[in-house]
Amino acid sequence: MNITQEFETIAAISTPIGCGGVGVIRISGGKSFEIALKISGKKELTAGRICHGWIYDGDVKIDEVIILPFKSPNSYTGEDVVEIQCHGGVNVVKNILDVVLKSGARPAQRGEFTKRAFLNKKLDLSQAEAIDDLIHAKTSKFAIQSAKNLSGVLAAKIKEIKKDIFETSSRIVAGIDFPEDVQEPEYSYLVEQFTKSIAEINKILDCAKSSDILRQGITSAIVGRPNVGKSSIFNALLNLERAIVTDVAGTTRDVIKENLDLGAALTLIDTAGIRDDDNIDKVEEIGIKYSMQSVNDADFVIFVYDYSEGFTPQDKEIYDSIKNKPHIVAANKFDLAKGDNRFSDFPDEIKVSAYSKFGIDELKEKIKNMITKFSPDDTEFVTNKRQQACLIRCNEFLNRALSAAQKFELQDMIFIDLKSALLSLDEITGEVITDDILNNIFDNFCIGK
Repeated sequence: MNITQEFETIAAISTPIGCGGVGVIRISGGKSFEIALKISGKKELTAGRICHGWIYDGDVKIDEVIILPFKSPNSYTGEDVVEIQCHGGVNVVKNILDVVLKSGARPAQRGEFTKRAFLNKKLDLSQAEAIDDLIHAKTSKFAIQSAKNLSGVLAAKIKEIKKDIFETSSRIVAGIDFPEDVQEPEYSYLVEQFTKSIAEINKILDCAKSSDILRQGITSAIVGRPNVGKSSIFNALLNLERAIVTDVAGTTRDVIKENLDLGAALTLIDTAGIRDDDNIDKVEEIGIKYSMQSVNDADFVIFVYDYSEGFTPQDKEIYDSIKNKPHIVAANKFDLAKGDNRFSDFPDEIKVSAYSKFGIDELKEKIKNMITKFSPDDTEFVTNKRQQACLIRCNEFLNRALSAAQKFELQDMIFIDLKSALLSLDEITGEVITDDILNNIFDNFCIGK
């Protein structure tokens, strides 16, 4: 985006395309009010007052709408903004957008409304990224955590750390520039301050793994030999007939994936039954290969065996291949069991019946407990990979400064590392940022946001 484009009036559909109760077309820029007056036939629009009317294409009525005008700087983007709420039909919103574009606006690029909000200092870069996280959150928990960043929790912590580093830097500079009036800070003071700042950054980075899991989710593969009920358990957990279930061995030929919200986004994978048999065909052989790959890639495994048949040598062979990964043992077909087939080496196994749904809730709780091991319930700070890289880089400069202070090195050299540390933190909030990084961030947004 060049500088001329940044001052143009832009427009886009801000609601998902499809049939719905309401559709929203957003216009932002200096011509917003002019365009809205032109296409609505109104004589005036008052900021902060809802206006009811029609949108016209020449003399043709397009739709009955509600118009919400916002005057700069009191808007989402910080510019003049008009939002048109219409009926949510596919062609209705497209027709209104076409009229808006014909009247002097250009189509908005991905994330351009939020980018303008950032450039107009309505929010910092960490808050802008939180908006994208909030929109794409796979779970309610991640949505809540993203809202915390939108409210400025991460930005406030970064500001606090920057303040401490800046004050220390200022004392060093004062001692260097005015040696007759100001003494350089004691090295013990520098060590104490650097240690404190490093600890604060580590506190945020300690949440990095949980942040990644909240954002990306974790993966669990359901594995076992053919016909033990893997697909039935898969369907029961989802409460959805997603996978084909038959009594024919080798029905599942490929991996099937579905998402499940159990506090963190869980990608559940149904795999082909694993067996070593001369009768398997080429397709099933490929499916088994994919199954083993899914097991290797999964964060944890749900191992299933047929409780009614007991734990067989084939089951043992498969279990031995996955036992070193985090796993849950599900003894399926409990309703068909005659006598006690419990395998004593599995004291924590969950007895289930995918057919009657017996034990499925208990299995879900077991899965939730497993997820908690990967993602603790309380995640104070949520960060993305870019922010984590900035924090790691800041820590590297602070550790260099700490090492130099411990060796009583020249403080003007220590200052160089502190300046670099501050620049790394400035990248998180966007006070220092390159156009390439900025464009890359907002290119991941949807059009209309």
